[in-house]
Amino acid sequence: AALVILQWGDFRLVMVSFRASLFDSFYMTLQHGVDWFSEVVQVPSERKYNSVLFGGLIGSIFSILQFFSSPLTGATSDYFGRRPVMLLTVIGMIASYSLWAISRSFELFIFSRILGGISKGNVSLSTAVIADLQSPKARSKGMAMIGVAFSLGFTFGPMLGAYLSMEKEKGEIFYVRSAMFAVMFAVIDLAFVFMLLPETLPKEKRVSSIMSGFQSAAGLISPRALFQFSAVSQNMETSSKENLKILGLVYFLYLFLFSGLEYTLSFLVHQHFQFSSLEQGKMFFFIGITMAVIQGGYTRQIEPGNEVKTVKRAIMVSALGFLFVGWSSNMILLGTGLLFYSFGELLKQIFSGAKAKRNWLHRFLEFINAEWI
Repeated sequence: AALVILQWGDFRLVMVSFRASLFDSFYMTLQHGVDWFSEVVQVPSERKYNSVLFGGLIGSIFSILQFFSSPLTGATSDYFGRRPVMLLTVIGMIASYSLWAISRSFELFIFSRILGGISKGNVSLSTAVIADLQSPKARSKGMAMIGVAFSLGFTFGPMLGAYLSMEKEKGEIFYVRSAMFAVMFAVIDLAFVFMLLPETLPKEKRVSSIMSGFQSAAGLISPRALFQFSAVSQNMETSSKENLKILGLVYFLYLFLFSGLEYTLSFLVHQHFQFSSLEQGKMFFFIGITMAVIQGGYTRQIEPGNEVKTVKRAIMVSALGFLFVGWSSNMILLGTGLLFYSFGELLKQIFSGAKAKRNWLHRFLEFINAEWI
């Protein structure tokens, strides 16, 4: 028996060593990728830039998985219904946040991010639930509520997370309270969905085979098919199809730049203005409040037919915001840039309205929205 125990102990030691070597190799592979990219784009070889690129790579893992999971989640819900798939994705988020809370190693943290990215299809699934509503007025109101939810999260989330990380007790890891708070909210969300969310997709409107749903989702995963709008443009006129391609390309390019600035903003203000976590939270609170004012005030005054003009103005103002933030050498320039940057909310609201009014845009834009999230 002692020999068996000894052998089992040796086996565990070997497995632990193998796992440590495996994930150490994984970390080094990621780092080599960052180093290669730094050389290609001529990034200065300073540690602060390396940390930004490495953080961006970790964030990209989440977005890439969301890119794949959103269409597949939608296809699965087309067969099984919205409610059970929504419950499953929320459970996945709870598991992701829980792993994050207990993670004490790089590999477990990465695994929690992978699980979170896979489960993040609940965001696009929420738009599918709204699109199922019969009344155009109800769909518009539902899309507006999703916009309000994101604005509230953007306003209070970063500041609350920063506060919780600073309130840690002696010996406690700084991110544990934030992670546990996220778990609590996800559990409340699960209870809310379980008790109050009805099934919005009747059985007679569901696809007959789950494979047909996956085949449709393939058109949202293939970049070539995606930008050809293969999934939604079969029965459209040539002129409408071309307009749709231009619309999608503009929105994609905008979100590509918008999300890039959003993700690097925390690094920028920390390195240039020595912002603490709490000060960064206050900055995002300012952006969120500005977005909420724009959404509740200016956006509601846009008359039907003036969306294109408004989009052009919003892009121009956002471009100014990008320049001001990049060139900011003092708080006045930074604040002005953030104010202009917040006008990017106009584009999201206009496109959300388009989704509510045109169901054929829903599937394409639910993927592109994942890139912003």
